[in-house]
This record gives sequence, C-alpha cells and structure tokens, in this order.
Amino acid sequence: MRSSGDVDVNALERVGQALDRLRIELPSWGFANTGTRFGKYLQPAAAVTTAEKIADAGQVHALTGSCPTVALHVLWDLPRGLDDVGEVARVAQAHGLTPGSINPNLFQDQEYKHGSFGNPSAAVRERALAHCRQSAAIARHLGSRDLSLWCADGSNYPGTANIRARKRWFEEGLSALHGSLAPDQRLLVEYKPFEPAFYHTDIADWGMALLFARRAGPQARVLVDTGHHYQAQNIEQIVAWLLSEGMLGGFHFNDRRYADDDLTLGSIDPYQAFRIFHEIAFFEWESGSRADIAYVIDQSHNLKGKIESMIQTVTQAQALVAKAALVDCEALASAQKAADLVRAETFLQDAFACDVRPAIREWRAAKGLPLDPMDAFRQGGYLERVTRERAGRPGSDASAYA
Repeated sequence: MRSSGDVDVNALERVGQALDRLRIELPSWGFANTGTRFGKYLQPAAAVTTAEKIADAGQVHALTGSCPTVALHVLWDLPRGLDDVGEVARVAQAHGLTPGSINPNLFQDQEYKHGSFGNPSAAVRERALAHCRQSAAIARHLGSRDLSLWCADGSNYPGTANIRARKRWFEEGLSALHGSLAPDQRLLVEYKPFEPAFYHTDIADWGMALLFARRAGPQARVLVDTGHHYQAQNIEQIVAWLLSEGMLGGFHFNDRRYADDDLTLGSIDPYQAFRIFHEIAFFEWESGSRADIAYVIDQSHNLKGKIESMIQTVTQAQALVAKAALVDCEALASAQKAADLVRAETFLQDAFACDVRPAIREWRAAKGLPLDPMDAFRQGGYLERVTRERAGRPGSDASAYA
C-alpha cells in the first residue's frame, strides 16, 4: 500500500481475493414494510410476498455480485411450513439465489408473552421446541445449513421470573433442538442485552450464548448481532475471543447510534465494522485457515428505500472488507511483538484511510458487474416497475413487524 492512498499491485490482488470470498446474506424481511413500536411508514415498492422479497434480493445480488443467498423467516416467508418449501426453492433459483439461514419466530405469537424456551409453562416450551424442529426440517429440505435462533425471552420486573430455572429450561430446549439437526446443519445462538425485556434477558450477552451453545452440542455456534451490545462495548474483542474458541458462527450486520437501531452498516461507525473484518482477516492469516462465518444483514429500513439501502449496505461491506485486506498482517504481528504501539496502530489507520474504490471498480469490471451498483439500479427501471405493480395493495402485511 502506498502512502498516497493508492493501492499497489500486491494489495490489489489481496483486495480481489477478499472480495471473491465475501458472501453476504440478504434478509427477506429487509425488503418488506417495517417500523417501530409506534407504527410504520409504508413504501409503495416494499415487498409483501415471499416471491417479491426474493426477487428484490436477486436484484441486489445481480448488481453487487456478493449476495447469492437470502435468509428466510419461517413465520413470514413459509407460513405453511414444509408445504411452502418447493415454491420458495423454485423462486429462489429463478432469481439466481439459494435459501440461506432459516429463522424461527419465538416472539410474535401470543403464547410467547412470557417467553418461549424460558416460559414457565411446559406446554409453551414444547410448542417452541416443536416450531424450531419444524424450522430445522424446513432448512434440511431447502438445503440450508444454518438455523438462526434469537429468543426475546426475559422479564421486566425483579422477582417475577426464576432466572436459574429459565436457564435450565433453555439448556434442555436447546439440547433437544440440537438433537434434531442433520449432521451438516448448525444452530446459531444469538444474544441481546435488553428489549423487549428490560429487567433481565435470558440470553443477554456473548458469554451466555457461548455457554448455551456448548451445552447444546458440537454443531452450535454463537451469532453476533452488531446492534446487540451496550454502548462502548468492544465488539471486535468478542469476535477475537469467539474465533479463538472456534465458536463464532455468524453475524447479523447493522449499525446503531443508541441500541438496536438496525441502521445501515457503517452509517454511524464504519471504523468499528472495519476493525471486526480486520480481526477476522488477522485470525485467518495467523491460523492459516478460513473462518467459517455466515455474514447476514439484519437491518430495518423504515425511511430509506428498501433495495437502495441493501445495495448501499453491501457496497459498504465490500469497501470495509477491502480495507481490512490491506493490513500487512506479518508486519502488524512484528510490531505487536515488539510492543511498537504507534507503528502497530498505524497499520490499521493507514488501511482504513486508503481509497479502495478504484480497486473495487477493477474487481467489478473483471466480474462483469456494474462499476456503480447504485447508479445501475437507479437507471435500470426495476424500482419504477415494481412500484407500479405493487402500489395500491392493502397496507396490511403479515411479514412486517411494528
């Protein structure tokens, strides 16, 4: 890397290799109308059906070249369970995609008012387990590896929940669910410190998720949502520890200003996302092996256009991954060993400051992709066409949340 900010030939090759390997999974729900607990603002082009969501995801992949899979939500995308599998697979293939992670829903039905796996009612706990087992079966039929599990379980007031009993129920439920996985499937356990519960959350941080994953079985891993942390928490340290333990299974990428804001990746703190990508790249250099991590976007675009914001997210991720690829890991390790603090930190700062856009354009040109995906989308007419087709439909949308 040159001091001028240009990318030299060797660095250009590293950028190309990093972009070739980058796979970012798009969330079906990111193309639907979403909102806050106060309400939602509807967009005429927002997808309603699963087929429309997949079509929009296919448009993003066609323009960016990095998003061959789409994450699906069982309740919203496969409401008939296994009966929907054939059609979903057909539509995905028609748009050049394959189904990605399968997400059970353990927070929307009325039965889960007091929790799912942590519910005091054994009947509700059994219902949660049955739904997750069905989700694992759906994943098998779709050829999807990852079952991605987030539970909203917790309590709002001291003394209203037996925290230790709920921990035991979670261990029992996750272990039983793990036993339903096919040999090539994974269970990803997500955590969140608060919301919707505000006194205690049953899986509140990465340590709890790690403990539950290990108790569940060898096919379980931890999923890190970049919005699911307290302010000022060092997320890349969590990433480094989970990599060291062989327990980092995936990400839900977004950005936040306060808490779980679900903002566009890199819109608030791109340097943090860069540091995360760097820790992964540094681990891979140090270990000589690829980290088996599922990169998934999990964002709620209430005001931005759905497809535009996804394109913006993917191109930002490509840029940050490219910057992380510019760090000279061997020189960095040498500086760390010598406790040369300024030199070591400068390797990261210089890589982050480098303008990687010319290198990314070269990569896109070599792949036959648009040099400017956002401009290509705006000029392509897709948005205008789907707006005409989808406008005027009923505003109710079972796949949206608010």
